[in-house]
Amino acid sequence: MNETSINKQYQNIIDLLRQKRLKEALRQTETLITQGNVNPALTNRLEQDKTSYEYMLQYMRQGMEDPQRKGMYQQLCAGAWNLADLIRLNLLDKDSTHYYHELRRTQTYRPSEISIKETLHLLEGISDDIALFRLTANGKPLPSELLQKHDNNCRDIFLETWTNSRWSKEEENEANLWLESISLPSIDLCIMTSAVTLSLLECFDEAKLLWLLQATRHNETAPAQRALVGLALALLTYGKRLELYPKITQALTLHNEEYGLGIQLNRIIIQLLRAQDTEKINRKMQQEILPEMMKNADLLRQMRLGTEETEEEDANPDWAETFDRMGLTEKIQEMNELQMEGSDIYMSSFAMLKNYPFFHDLVNWFVPFYQEHSSIAPLLTGTNPLSRPLLFLLESGFFCNSDKYSLAFMLQYLPQAQRDQMVTQLTNADIDRLEEENHVSQLQKHAARPEVISNQYVHDLYRFFKLNRRRTEFRDPFAETIHPYECEILRTLLGEDKQMRQVADFLFQKERRTEALPIYQELTTRIPDDAELFQKVGFCLQKEKRYDEAINAYRMADVLKPDHVWTIRHLATCYRLSHQYDKALEYYLHIEQIQPGNATVLYYAGACLAALSRYEEALQYFFRLDLQEENCIRAWRSIAWCSLLSGRWPQAAKYYGRIPEEERNADDDLNAGHTSWVSGDLPAAVKHYRKAAARYGSHVLFRQAFDRDRIVLVGLGIDAEDIPLMEDQVF
Repeated sequence: MNETSINKQYQNIIDLLRQKRLKEALRQTETLITQGNVNPALTNRLEQDKTSYEYMLQYMRQGMEDPQRKGMYQQLCAGAWNLADLIRLNLLDKDSTHYYHELRRTQTYRPSEISIKETLHLLEGISDDIALFRLTANGKPLPSELLQKHDNNCRDIFLETWTNSRWSKEEENEANLWLESISLPSIDLCIMTSAVTLSLLECFDEAKLLWLLQATRHNETAPAQRALVGLALALLTYGKRLELYPKITQALTLHNEEYGLGIQLNRIIIQLLRAQDTEKINRKMQQEILPEMMKNADLLRQMRLGTEETEEEDANPDWAETFDRMGLTEKIQEMNELQMEGSDIYMSSFAMLKNYPFFHDLVNWFVPFYQEHSSIAPLLTGTNPLSRPLLFLLESGFFCNSDKYSLAFMLQYLPQAQRDQMVTQLTNADIDRLEEENHVSQLQKHAARPEVISNQYVHDLYRFFKLNRRRTEFRDPFAETIHPYECEILRTLLGEDKQMRQVADFLFQKERRTEALPIYQELTTRIPDDAELFQKVGFCLQKEKRYDEAINAYRMADVLKPDHVWTIRHLATCYRLSHQYDKALEYYLHIEQIQPGNATVLYYAGACLAALSRYEEALQYFFRLDLQEENCIRAWRSIAWCSLLSGRWPQAAKYYGRIPEEERNADDDLNAGHTSWVSGDLPAAVKHYRKAAARYGSHVLFRQAFDRDRIVLVGLGIDAEDIPLMEDQVF
C-alpha cells in the first residue's frame, strides 16, 4: 500500500464514524488491516471492539433495557476512531518518507531510552548548574558545553514528544510533572508545550489535549499562552470528535466556568483568523508600502534629527507637507495601524532569512528567543559591541521568536567590515537616546502581555507551516477555513453573544463577509432588536449580490431604527440593482427629504426615473445635479440620453458635445451617433460611430453595442432595415 491509498481508506473510515455508521467503519478498518502488515495487538483490539458491538446489538434485538448503552456506544465509536488512527500510523511508519515517520522508524534522535521524567530532572539540573555558575563566574560567559547540553536535551524531548502518538498512563503522569516543577525554566516548558501541540495535530491524544488544557493555567505567561494557542488549534481540528470524550468536554466546561477559558480562546481565534490575512498584508507591503518608502528613502534620512544636545530638535514643517503629497503619511499610518492591531507585517521581510542551518532543526522553529542559546550566545554576550543595540531591538516585542533568531543570524554572518561600520555609525550616545526616547521598560512590559505573547507565537507557527523546508509534510491549519462554532463544545466555549460579535466584526472589518454572514445571522435570532446587526447582515448579502435577502434584512433594520440614512440608501441601492426601480425611487425620494441636495441621490433618483421611461421628470433631477456640481460629466451624459429618448435631439447633441474628448468613452460616441442619425445628419452619425468603433477596439464589440440599442433606434423612427446598412457604413 502507498501513502495515498492508506490516507484515503483512513478518511473513509472517519467519514463513516462521523455519520455514526459504526459497523461499516469496523468493516473498513478490518479491510485496512488485511491490506497491510500491522501490529498484531491492533488486530486483537479490532476483534474485541467488533465482539463488544455485536453483543450490544444482540441485547438491543432481544429488547433488553440497558441504561449504559449510550455511553458504551460512545466508547466504541471513540475506540474505533483511536484504532483507525493507530493503524494508519502503523502502516505509514513502514512506507512514508515524511520526517515524522522516519523518526518513528529509526528513533535515531535518542541514543538511549530516557523517560519524560528523567529529561525533566536533567533540565532542572542544568538550570541549577547555570545559576551556580553565574554566582561564581564574575561576569564570564556561560560555558558553551553547558549551553549545548541544554539545547540538545530540549531537542531530544521535543522530538520524542512530537513522535509519540499516544501517551501511556505513566507518560501522562510524568508529563504532568513538567507543569508542577518550580525549577524548570519557562523556555523549556514552552518547547515542551509546542511539542505536545505538534504531536496532537499529527494524531489525536486525549491525554495531550488535557495536558494543554491544564497548561493554560500555568503561572508562567509564555507557556500558558502557547498552551492556549495549541488548545485552540486542537479544538478546531477535532471539534466534533470531542463529543465522544466526556472527560474532555467536562474539563473544558469546568475551566470555562472557573477561569473564563472561552474569553481567552476567543482572543486566540481572532489572532488565528488575523494570521490568515498575512499573505494579503505581504502583498500590500511588497507592492505598495515598502516601494513607496524606499523610493523616498533619501527624504527619510534627511529627517533624522541630530543627537547633539546643542542642536535644535524641531523638524522642518515642510516635511509633513511633502509626506502628504507623496502619500507617505497614509502609508506609514497604515503600517502602524496594522502593527498595533497585531497583524504580521514582517513575514515578507524575514521569509528569506529562514535558510540558516539553525532552521534545519525542527525544534528551533519553536524555541523562545533567549540570548544564551548556544547558536547565538557569542553574538549577544560578552564584549561584542553589537550586543547592546541588538538586545534592545529584540526585547522590544516587535518581532516573533523566529524572526529574532533570523535577525541575530543575519548580523552574525555579516562580514566583519560591515559590522564595524554599523558599530561606528551607532554610537553609545545614539543608543542611550534611543532607549530613553522609546521607554524600553514600557516596551518590555508591552511585550510581556499575554495577548502579545500569544500573537507572536501565532506568527511563529505561521512561519513554521509556511516556510520550513518540510512544510509539505504537515497539515497547514492556516490554509483551512476556521469554523469556531461548528461543534457543540466550541459553541459552549465561544458562543457568548459578545464573543461571537467580536469574531464577526473582525471578519467584517477584514472584508471576509462570507464568513461573517452566518455569525451575524445567528446573532439576529439572539438579539432581534439590534438594528446594526441587521444592517451588517444586509451589507454582507448585498456584497454577495443576494439583493432580495439583503432587502429583507435592511427593512428589519429600518423598522428597528427608522429614517437612518445609511439603511435607506442601501435599500434603494438593492432595489435599483435588482431592477425594482419604482421601489428604489421611493427610497431615494425619502433620502432627499432627509438630505436635500445630496448629489448622489439626485443622480440615482434621475436614473430610476429614466429606467421607468419618465424622461421629463428624470431631466429635472439631472439639471439640478448639473447646477449643483461644476463640470458634472455624469449629469451631462444623463441629460443627453434622456433628451435623446424624449425627442429633444438638439439638446442631446449639445450635451454630448460638452463632454471633453479625454473624458469620452465608446458609449458617448455611440449615443452621439444615434443623436445625429435620428436628427437626419448621417455624415455626422457615421463619424461618431467610427470613433465609437475605434474606442471599443473591435468590430464584434461595436456590433454588440449597436444591436443592444436596436429597439431604441426603431422607437425613435429609424427603419430597422437601415440598421445593418449603417453598421456597414462604419467599416
